[in-house]
Amino acid sequence: MSTQRRTVLAALVAAGLPLHKAFAADKIVLGFAQVGAESEWRAANTQSVKDSAKEAGIDLKFADAQQKQENQIKAIRAFIAQKVDVIAFSPVVASGWGPVLREAKAAKIPVILSDRSVDEKDDSLWVSFMGSDFTEEGRRAGRWLVEKMKDAKGTVNIVELQGTTGSAPAIERKKGFEEVISKDPKYKIIRSQTGDFTRAKGKEVMEAFLKAEGKKINVLYAHNDDMAIGAIQAIEEAGMKPAKDITIISIDGVKGAFEAMIAGKLNVSVECSPLLGPQLMQAVKDLKAGKTLPKRIVTQEGVFPMEVAAKEFPNRKY
Repeated sequence: MSTQRRTVLAALVAAGLPLHKAFAADKIVLGFAQVGAESEWRAANTQSVKDSAKEAGIDLKFADAQQKQENQIKAIRAFIAQKVDVIAFSPVVASGWGPVLREAKAAKIPVILSDRSVDEKDDSLWVSFMGSDFTEEGRRAGRWLVEKMKDAKGTVNIVELQGTTGSAPAIERKKGFEEVISKDPKYKIIRSQTGDFTRAKGKEVMEAFLKAEGKKINVLYAHNDDMAIGAIQAIEEAGMKPAKDITIISIDGVKGAFEAMIAGKLNVSVECSPLLGPQLMQAVKDLKAGKTLPKRIVTQEGVFPMEVAAKEFPNRKY
């Protein structure tokens, strides 16, 4: 233990602070407000944050918002009241964060956006946004489809399972995908509806798509793997073969998607890594050490078609 730390601890104990709290006072405190537990991806993201905080010796205050913005705002206000060192959160939706972010700034508590961005003009309200480029993920999905269907004659009818309405990944994955397919008029999105990033809702909405459009559907584009897996169940129950009768594209790259690809039921999954914990804890330490973070930290990711799924599966950590 350094002489400086011994002096600080002695002063805290002399002030009447119990010794275990004196040691705790030396730890960095991070308040993290998570979206919820809506998918395999989110569960892996939560585990990565918790494991990494423990490994880094950071005191983690964790809140599960259960996919409700009001719960996240309450959690962030609680973190401000507790005077945590750093606040990080993955916003449920993109808009409506201005007031609480200004409260954190007024309290001089730096905020890191993890996984998802916010729609706020004043970018001084957060120090860094780390996570995937959702628009690029949408483009990758679109490019894969255009290459796959380049020799297809006639219209390619697409149904789309969107993520949570108003969330950054839903907005940006749709935008990136449409940017690519709009260059060729044969690609048409005939139905598009939110499946809220869950398997149950993905299945329910796909059932409605099949009832309305039936065998007209050539392609399903799902904004995450969990909705795609739910949709696969609906397709099978309708007596059709997923990945054969309907080409299926999804995003995330979770183990469940690789299992579906190995089984021949999913054509491709565009990777979106949830393992942001180590990167986040390093950023928190850098902030406390007085370093300036890059405003944007992009995760490196790939695209995995079913042909490589069996080979890649043993490497998956989530």
